[in-house]
Amino acid sequence: MSARSSYSCFHLFLLVVLALFRLCSSNQNSHCNDVERQALLQFKHGLTDESRRLTSWVAENKDCCTWAGIACNNSTGHVHRVHLPGLDGMTLKGDISQSLLDLKQLKHLDLSCNDFGGIQVPKFIGSFQNLRYLNLSYSNFSGTIPPQLGSLSKLHVLSLGSFHGRLSETTSPANMKWLSGLGMLHHLDMSGVDLSKATDWLQVINSLPLLVQLHLSRCELSNLHMYVPSVNLRSLSVLDLSYNNFNSSVSQWIFSVTSLVSLDLTECRFHGPIPSFRNLTSLELLHVAMNDFMNSSSIFQELSSSNLISLDISGCGISSSVLDSLQNLTNLISLRLTRNQLTKRIPKSLGNFCKLREIDLSGNNIGNISLTYFLESFFECKSPALESLWLSYNYITGIIPHSIGNLSFLRTLDLSDNQISGPIPYSIGRLSSLEELYVGYNQINGNLPDSIGQLSSLEELSISYNRLDGSLPDSLGQLSKLTSLDFSYNLLTGVVTEAHFIKLVSLKYLYGSANKLILRLQVANWIPPFQLRSLYLKSCVLGPQFPLWLQSQKDLKELDISNTGISSPMPESFVRSFSKLLYLNMSNNHIRGPLSFSGIPATLEFIDISSNGFWGTVHPLLCSSGVTTTYYLDLENNHLSGDIPECWEKWPRLGILNLGNNSLSGEIPRTLGSLDLQYLNIHGNKISGRLHSSLMNLTELDVLELGRNELTGSIPTWIGTKLTHLRILNLRLNRFDGNIPHELCHIRHIQILDLAHNNLSGNIPRCFNNFSILSDIESNSGDDFTYFINGPEKIIEGDSLVTNGREDTYSSILPLVMLIDLSSNNLTGYIPSELTSLLELTSLNLSRNQLSGSIPEKIGNMKELMSLDLSVNRLSGELPMSLSSLNFLSSFNVSFNNLTGRIPTGTQLQSFGESSFFGNKLCGAPLTEANGCEPVEAATHTIGEKKEDDGADWGLIISIVIMEDCIFRFSE
Repeated sequence: MSARSSYSCFHLFLLVVLALFRLCSSNQNSHCNDVERQALLQFKHGLTDESRRLTSWVAENKDCCTWAGIACNNSTGHVHRVHLPGLDGMTLKGDISQSLLDLKQLKHLDLSCNDFGGIQVPKFIGSFQNLRYLNLSYSNFSGTIPPQLGSLSKLHVLSLGSFHGRLSETTSPANMKWLSGLGMLHHLDMSGVDLSKATDWLQVINSLPLLVQLHLSRCELSNLHMYVPSVNLRSLSVLDLSYNNFNSSVSQWIFSVTSLVSLDLTECRFHGPIPSFRNLTSLELLHVAMNDFMNSSSIFQELSSSNLISLDISGCGISSSVLDSLQNLTNLISLRLTRNQLTKRIPKSLGNFCKLREIDLSGNNIGNISLTYFLESFFECKSPALESLWLSYNYITGIIPHSIGNLSFLRTLDLSDNQISGPIPYSIGRLSSLEELYVGYNQINGNLPDSIGQLSSLEELSISYNRLDGSLPDSLGQLSKLTSLDFSYNLLTGVVTEAHFIKLVSLKYLYGSANKLILRLQVANWIPPFQLRSLYLKSCVLGPQFPLWLQSQKDLKELDISNTGISSPMPESFVRSFSKLLYLNMSNNHIRGPLSFSGIPATLEFIDISSNGFWGTVHPLLCSSGVTTTYYLDLENNHLSGDIPECWEKWPRLGILNLGNNSLSGEIPRTLGSLDLQYLNIHGNKISGRLHSSLMNLTELDVLELGRNELTGSIPTWIGTKLTHLRILNLRLNRFDGNIPHELCHIRHIQILDLAHNNLSGNIPRCFNNFSILSDIESNSGDDFTYFINGPEKIIEGDSLVTNGREDTYSSILPLVMLIDLSSNNLTGYIPSELTSLLELTSLNLSRNQLSGSIPEKIGNMKELMSLDLSVNRLSGELPMSLSSLNFLSSFNVSFNNLTGRIPTGTQLQSFGESSFFGNKLCGAPLTEANGCEPVEAATHTIGEKKEDDGADWGLIISIVIMEDCIFRFSE
């Protein structure tokens, strides 16, 4: 071996030894020092660690460099990284200790996505002179951003996006000058921070020349500085100004940033003209949804030579013809065109986008196109790369083709809210990558194919509101990744057993309402493999025994087991099992037993146990629970008795209260007047006494149902002067006396006024024409009378509430019902001619009073009338000829008055039976004429006789007919 070679080997050996020595030295020094360890322990002491993320942070473990979320410098052992973002609900709470200042070499601090309870962002964070990375986003701070953060001169990344909590108090900073000191900043995210007062925002941003990413989404910005021609942001590649309502033209300076790769102007409300896109040659992502300026073919011609891979032009008024300009954008991976005007056709040029992974065309009212035709565009690609396809809210027809199975990369398929028919093809099982499948609200029929169980990646499946029949396949139970399953509102039948759920360990949401399925368990003490958050099984069969397996679902927030055939008593511990429950609906069963809800969850917002067999007093539920969050409480149609107690201060958020059809007695509690009720129903009880004046405080009340009780005294005038929001006032079948107060005319938006079967006297107020909705002065949109609740819909029927099977808003049916019923009182005087101005009225019942005079001549103007009952009064004169123009009448009765002359000829009047005209001196069809206009005698009626409460009530009958017709139409 030569000397040179020996020297080289020795030199190499020396280097290796030296490297090993340094490595050993660095390992010996990698342990954090005592000062920094104590600082971290003190920091932990101020935190609440409910998820036990910091279990490794203990004094016994001397090396804090091994603690969760901590990293140290390998050479010095100093802590340089504290990385503790919240993860999947595992959040830190409490205070941030100033002891962190002992971490002199800290470069990275991430406390994002935690919950610090609305404390201020600590000012001392601005003292970390070596900090390069700071992330406090989504951590529920409050107040303003401390300007001391401007001292972090070495900072590269600052993320304060939505640093404040949803309910935390925040103040918009007057300026952003403190940012000017962050000259090394590359990434700035202040999304969700109120910058409405910081008019200098662009000037300050322009002083950060190294900025690469700028995120200012949802910052309440309104001034885009229109007259600034250019900015000094030559390194900027990502600009996000989305969801700021600028409502102006687009400023030139945005298009001067030629380095832009990503530009997001979503919902900025920009309108034309727009500067040219030609200079943005590096642009790959362009999101400009909900801006008017994009509806121009010239813009797309400019973009046709770009390298766009993601384009979102949703809600821009784009028409099908403009889409032809997109055909050269063959590099597109994502294309979103939702809520545009693509009503005529889908261009075949979509077949050029063979790299496309996601396309969203939902909400375009696309019609006259079959799903097969649309998919053929993508099958032209030799290997379709499509992963996500959204076509919901269109009018796409046809069937789901067998070829759907060729889209082997598909992960999301949304075909909901179309007119697709036919069965789900067996080939759907070939989509092994599919994670989300939505085909609800179509006309799909047939069985759910057994191949559905082959979708091993499926996480969400929605097939609701279709016409699927047959039984559920057992293979559903193999979908171990499934988190949400919705097969509600179909025609499914058969038995469901444990096999359908055997591997559904991930299931959180189960919706199966409105089918004819029977849950029949083979194991009496079955414990499901899942922990549900929402369970809706309305109108399936779970009974007769109470389903005890439900008590294992500790995470339940929503539970609907209404109309499920349960008749056995409810276990006393049942409701206590669900500490997180928000929504509970057990209505329309036959559950028996005392009303005992001890330990009711304080979280409950919606409680409906109506139409069961609960008995006893309501005192234990109302006065022992203290449910301060409940908004909806329905105890109707049970066997409850005793007084309604005075403890409504325990229910401060209550807005809807239904105690109807029980055996409650005593007076209406005065403390009810302390609530902000919108709906109060106590009808069908034994409530007595006068209406107390405390109820005048219910000024937001829309519905007041007090019919079928034993209330006495006069109708208070304050009902008209204070409860002016009322849409429904029902006081029928009580013992009210005195006159109808004229003050009721102040209730301008009344739709149903029912004062029948009382002892009221005097005249009918002439001012009823003040009812603006009934007289068609105001339209009945129902916008301010919509109860967005997921429970059974309640609609009025005469003096009672009817449960409609359809889950919808209250306003969808209520506008159809316009009713005044003053029957069975002692009213006198004429029928006011002003009533004929109530052009929207559908039912008018003035029968069984002592009204005299003639029927108003213009009664034919009330063309919406379906029911008119003026029977058993003292009316005289001839029937007005205008009655013949009431073409919608389905019930008509003027019997037992002193009417004379010939019955007007009209399509409707001649369709009624003779009994509608008995007891008068009328002639003409449908009466059998004898001796000219001699009166037609009735064999079984006595003129002037009042009907008993349980007799034929024409107004109630026609109300039922009308409402059953409405129910039928809306349940179609």
